[in-house]
Amino acid sequence: MIAHLVGWQGHLVKLPESSGVAVRIGSYQLKNRILLAPMAGVTDLPFRRICANYGAGLTFSEMMSTNPQVWYTEKSKLRLAHHQEAGINAVQIAGSDPDGMAQAAQVDVEYGAQIIDINMGCPAKKVNRKMAGSALLQYPDLVQQILESVVKSVNVPVTLKIRTGWDTENRNCVEIAKIAEQSGIQALTVHGRTRACKFEGVAEYDSIKAVKQAVSIPVIANGDMISSQQAKFVLDYTGADGVMIGRGALGRPWVFQTMVGLVEHNSIVSEPSLEEKCGVILQHIRELHQFYGDEKGYRIARKHIAWYLQDIQPNSVFKQDFNAITSALAQLDALEQFFRLI
Repeated sequence: MIAHLVGWQGHLVKLPESSGVAVRIGSYQLKNRILLAPMAGVTDLPFRRICANYGAGLTFSEMMSTNPQVWYTEKSKLRLAHHQEAGINAVQIAGSDPDGMAQAAQVDVEYGAQIIDINMGCPAKKVNRKMAGSALLQYPDLVQQILESVVKSVNVPVTLKIRTGWDTENRNCVEIAKIAEQSGIQALTVHGRTRACKFEGVAEYDSIKAVKQAVSIPVIANGDMISSQQAKFVLDYTGADGVMIGRGALGRPWVFQTMVGLVEHNSIVSEPSLEEKCGVILQHIRELHQFYGDEKGYRIARKHIAWYLQDIQPNSVFKQDFNAITSALAQLDALEQFFRLI
């Protein structure tokens, strides 16, 4: 079986160009309306490439800091690494100082960013304590200053990702959306929860619908996008221009293939075979080892294997065995042996 796995890319279903209304961000027309969300510690170049190969219309890098001390570190260079196979180079930044955000955007454009995305949606305490991410939604005037500063500082499209508000008593996504449009933001992603909700409960699609009705820039719906049927429902219900997949793609990069099939072509595209999935996983782990180096790569591989196992064999005890492995080569050997048995 393993001998056939290397050529997994050749098995991808090639769908025609999108039959829906294309999303345009500045001068860039996306190939479809299904986007990969920026996720810290996840959306590095190896993962973005796989999602793009499976049809993601746009992928975003991990969040970049506005701290000048880290801009030229090896870690930042890896976060900003890009390859044309991953599609348009969209980079997300986070911070709270308008000038610092502008400077960070300029550095990212120097690195090759073609779209800058501003993070005002992250609910993590670590980010919010620095008055960044969704904490900024409490301060619309500061939001406007940041957006205007970044837009003026670069000659590439700037997009924004937000939540519906700070908490359920303070939902101000429509107000923020109007500020974004007036500030020159080219597209807006709305996660259908407040900062206080984190990832609990269900996404508020009514709020996203209200934002779509209030502005003329493209609106991307985010939150609970775990199936093709859900993505299609959300697009139809909210009138959004696209959907963004975050947690729903963890261990399931092939979800883009099935979503694009249903949303853009009204076609049922089956998931890849188990053999193809195993090939993708092996290729991904190899690329992580190459990208980060064996020492760091084998550690990063562990969380991805945990996510992949949730999809291909949820009750497997292999995760514990895999986490105990401390070399890249041994990881690959263990995976090949495991895949022969399932």
